[in-house]
Amino acid sequence: MSSALLTDRYELTMLAAALADGSAQRRCVFEVFTRRLPDGRRFGVVAGTQRVLQAITDFTFDAAMIAGLQESSVIDPRTAEFLSQYRFSGDVDGYPEGELYFPYSPLLTVSGTFAEAVVLETVVLSILNHDSAIAAAAARMVSAAQGRPVIEMGSRRAHEIAAVASARAAYLGGFASTSNLAAGAEFGVPTAGTAAHAFTLLHDDELAAFRSQVAALGPGTTLLVDTYDITQGITNAVAAAGTALGAVRIDSGDLGPIARQARAQLDELGNTDTRIVVSGDLDEFAIASLAALPVDAYGAGTAVVTGSGAPTAGLVYKLVSVDGRPVAKRSEHKASQGGRKTAYRSYKPTGTAVEEIVVAASSGVDPSPAAETSELQVRPLQVPLMRTGQVVDGLATLDESRAHLLSAMVTLPWDGLKLSRGEPAIATRVEVR
Repeated sequence: MSSALLTDRYELTMLAAALADGSAQRRCVFEVFTRRLPDGRRFGVVAGTQRVLQAITDFTFDAAMIAGLQESSVIDPRTAEFLSQYRFSGDVDGYPEGELYFPYSPLLTVSGTFAEAVVLETVVLSILNHDSAIAAAAARMVSAAQGRPVIEMGSRRAHEIAAVASARAAYLGGFASTSNLAAGAEFGVPTAGTAAHAFTLLHDDELAAFRSQVAALGPGTTLLVDTYDITQGITNAVAAAGTALGAVRIDSGDLGPIARQARAQLDELGNTDTRIVVSGDLDEFAIASLAALPVDAYGAGTAVVTGSGAPTAGLVYKLVSVDGRPVAKRSEHKASQGGRKTAYRSYKPTGTAVEEIVVAASSGVDPSPAAETSELQVRPLQVPLMRTGQVVDGLATLDESRAHLLSAMVTLPWDGLKLSRGEPAIATRVEVR
């Protein structure tokens, strides 16, 4: 499907004016960055890059679309002719998926003519802002879970299409699986799920429901034990599956005390290997509060797919260069740095990240002059993503990006992993003149 109408009308208005005055073919560079991280966040996670590249590839206008735009007076004949032949033919560079970013990190750079690059703003930002927000929320929850798996269960709290993208981004952020089958089919995200309360209520009694589920899925299944009374629910679960019962899930109540009681009861019944899964509006703070309790896995939904738990990444798409000349916005509180930029990150010998360094791409300046006289190590962050409108070969897979994020999280200073409010995990030094 074409992504061309996933845009704002003013982009086509600007295009029409630029075509009329002859400026449409000027060579331009647009950059995606954020001026600040969301309140309470100490790092950002790049997610959605692969979806952006697909959206750019699919950004084409067919005859019916163009006719509709003309009939509604959105475009004139000159713009209609341009759009009928539109294909992005420029270059895209950026941080790979699964990379961390900070204020003013140039996490995506789009180079091409004004006409072909300006129309991409909305679709690029809608994907990156959404997916990066989800991935950062997921990464915080995974960090709080301290190695215990987290399952994404938020589809019913999101738009049906956004739910699929959310599941992908949460998996990139470190979640173990998703309940969303479309995400499994489209992106290969592992799926998980057994039964809801409705299945228990369908049967005449809880034990009959559990026996039916075990008969269908085997004793290693997960039984939802809080439809009625949790203590009796665990008794019925063990009666249905025996000591081979895979897990019980608790979806309500004061999860801390309940988890302790459930563990004690399971152990007393001989089910020492039966795991305890908890869910129910969990966020990173709730997960962290359960760290010392006998919980084996978490299910998270609302807090990872909605704005309350995953506030927008605040990314913007700004013109920074025209025909090689730096241009910059000077508006108060919304200023931008002119000129195309690239970025590096410095590390201590221990591997701990120290600083994000943003420099003019054409400067040829050592990104960290101090590196020659210190033990700091520096690595570049941007990689080629598209060349002359074609996605470059060999980009990381979703699983590779997921592994990259895991390794990147390990490089953060301890303060950067705190859930409390504070400064970004590392400072950004902008060396652009």
